[in-house]
Amino acid sequence: MRKVLVQTLGAAVGVAAMGGAAAAEEAASLGEAITGGDLILEARPRIELLDQAGFAEADAYTLRTRLGWKTQSWNGLAALIEIEDVRHLGGDFNDGAPPAEPYASIPDPQGAEVNRLQLAWRANEHFTGTIGRQTIEFDDKRFLDGSNARQDARTLDAVRADVTFGGLRATYAYVDQVNNTTAEYNDWESESHLLNVSQTFSPALKLTGFLYALDFDTPAAVNQSSQFVGVRAAGRFEAAGAQFDYAASAARQTDYGHSTLSFDLGYWQASLGARRGEWYGRLWYESLEGDGARGFFVPIGSANSFQGWASAFTAKPADGVNDFNVTVSYTPDWAPDFLDDLQFMARWYDFEAERTGVDFGNEIDLSVGANLTERVSFAVEYADYEAGDAPSPASRTRTRIVLEYKL
Repeated sequence: MRKVLVQTLGAAVGVAAMGGAAAAEEAASLGEAITGGDLILEARPRIELLDQAGFAEADAYTLRTRLGWKTQSWNGLAALIEIEDVRHLGGDFNDGAPPAEPYASIPDPQGAEVNRLQLAWRANEHFTGTIGRQTIEFDDKRFLDGSNARQDARTLDAVRADVTFGGLRATYAYVDQVNNTTAEYNDWESESHLLNVSQTFSPALKLTGFLYALDFDTPAAVNQSSQFVGVRAAGRFEAAGAQFDYAASAARQTDYGHSTLSFDLGYWQASLGARRGEWYGRLWYESLEGDGARGFFVPIGSANSFQGWASAFTAKPADGVNDFNVTVSYTPDWAPDFLDDLQFMARWYDFEAERTGVDFGNEIDLSVGANLTERVSFAVEYADYEAGDAPSPASRTRTRIVLEYKL
């Protein structure tokens, strides 16, 4: 990575050293820190089926394996290395690697790479610095997400500083490269800055302010460069025998850095959820503004947890999109021990263009999942998006059947 990463972390560590050594229990020697570390071992076989109008039906049988090692702490230092491998076990699909296949897109290309390679230094209870290839996510992952929904997750080559004082938490990161979810075929060189500051007053109120200045040098990503400035409030409370949770966010996105386009787009979101016994329900509304030439977009934000599992709105419409959805989930007390945390979920979406009000269709998502053992879980997910009026995305259905092992 670039020299500036080392210089930045060095400066942060120098300042933090004045605060004293970390108080946490540590290994007595470097050798003990390495040999006494923890093995990282994960395996995720998955079947994914996609039937999208205008493309040949796709079916992908893939396996993701992760193998790594996380050391114990020694003098506040801890290291982690993790290799990720994605294999094709069968099927016909467009995996995102050239040349393009004549099937619907399931972007899980085959390949092996270093997924994470990082060194962290915990100076004291208030400061931690991390340098290297790492996963960085904030809040609800709308603007910054590791995209674990794909077999090849997104990581960042970055230097990061975390500061905490009581309920105050501040994180700054400089991002040198974005390692996207299609192996080495779509990685972006970056000169980006991430700042997220939050204050937790109580379980009922956490306030967050953020500034994400994303600047990409890679020609294919230049016009993904943009700046987000926003605020968020979230919390949970009890009333009338139920547990409630809420969240509300607002942000502005403007052109930044190497972008050759000019835009100024708004975003807001509000949700309210309630849990009573085995049942949970949530109402959600989200608005991504469009100006007719471009819609509010999230270059390294979540592409799976928002606007439906069918991924109809991965490419944001130029007229923006409003999304109203209702979620109901059921976690039965009668589930047997071999189906621990068994949960059924249904979510219905209604979409429309933010600028024009054009009907963008609707979607239903269904899922069931459980832990089969302490280390093995499964999930079945189904999404059915039905297009509305032009220029809606194409209708499609997506099914995922996932088995996951974590050591």
